[in-house]
Amino acid sequence: MAALATPVTAPLDYLLHLADNALVLGQRNAEWCGNGPVLEEDIALANMSLDLIGQARMLYQHAAAVAGDDATEDSLAYFRDAAAFRNYTLLELPHSSEATGSEESALDYASTITRNFFYSALMLLLWEALQTSTDPQLAAIAGKSLKEVRYHFRHSRDWLVRLGDGSAESHARSQSAVSHLMPYTQEYWAQAAINHIASSETAAGMATLQTRWDDLVNDALEEAGLQRPCVMAKPAHGKNGQHSEHLAPLLAEMQSLARAHPQARW
Repeated sequence: MAALATPVTAPLDYLLHLADNALVLGQRNAEWCGNGPVLEEDIALANMSLDLIGQARMLYQHAAAVAGDDATEDSLAYFRDAAAFRNYTLLELPHSSEATGSEESALDYASTITRNFFYSALMLLLWEALQTSTDPQLAAIAGKSLKEVRYHFRHSRDWLVRLGDGSAESHARSQSAVSHLMPYTQEYWAQAAINHIASSETAAGMATLQTRWDDLVNDALEEAGLQRPCVMAKPAHGKNGQHSEHLAPLLAEMQSLARAHPQARW
């Protein structure tokens, strides 16, 4: 009988990276609440935001146990500044493309759908891989999260195709979003200061996922009639704590109540 693998806890920075990704995108997508293009989509995006924030909670709870020193899920979510966050830059950007403007208040649905598609395509592969992590808590989180991200991927892919293959305006908006956001996805594969430690089998090696991610993306873009841009990567280093100007205002809004009443118990 083969010996069972000894449980190993994933690195704290890696857990925070995964948690920060989910929390920041969950907060961004929640900005559509009451602003959705149709009621069904308003509800769908709110539910996906709840899924992401639920994933973040599980990851922060695990990270807090690893960190010790009285760390809690709330302290990790609400009492770290932007420079301490390790999310991808892509996820903190406002819902707009360069063509539709970069104002924080701009809500361009094609940009939201495109970002959700690029991220859920990654997490579909990553959560699947992390189910075999030798960190049993992370593996359990991956199993639950995979069920949710399958819907996120299907929803965003269906809408990407619908918009890309729709009216002239929806096609133009979708192409603009793809051209604007695709370069930020190269941060997925860039070398990071945080330790993914693929060799320890607690985390997934990102390089092994890139070809499969490209296949998922290229297939959807072809069906949508959209062109994948041939451009250099954006200087995105969010997972190393170097963020755009958009993260700090997002966190300030999200963290304001907890920071105003730090001793409150709800």
